[in-house]
Amino acid sequence: MNTHYITALPDDWKRVAQVFSAMGDATRQKILLLFEPGERISLSTLVSIVGMSRTAVSHHVNVLVRAGLLVPQRTGKEVFYRRDLPFTLEMLDRVRDYALAELAVEEDGPR
Repeated sequence: MNTHYITALPDDWKRVAQVFSAMGDATRQKILLLFEPGERISLSTLVSIVGMSRTAVSHHVNVLVRAGLLVPQRTGKEVFYRRDLPFTLEMLDRVRDYALAELAVEEDGPR
């Protein structure tokens, strides 16, 4: 058993945890899936499509922004959001690399 991570996550895993936590909510998943490639969507548009209050949609969007999955861009008085797909892939790659490394050790170790 590997118990040295019981007290704290490694620094590079804190962002991964934040991303997975943000993506663990169905509403936030739906918001991310609304975006077409390269598209920017305003908060007002998200509110009208999602069918929740502005406060609720804003909360979900802010969670996605803090996790790094959405990037806000102000244009005039409106804030538009775009997905940060390179960052998303980076976080998924960290989990994939971890799993591949553990699998390699498992396959090389005693059975």
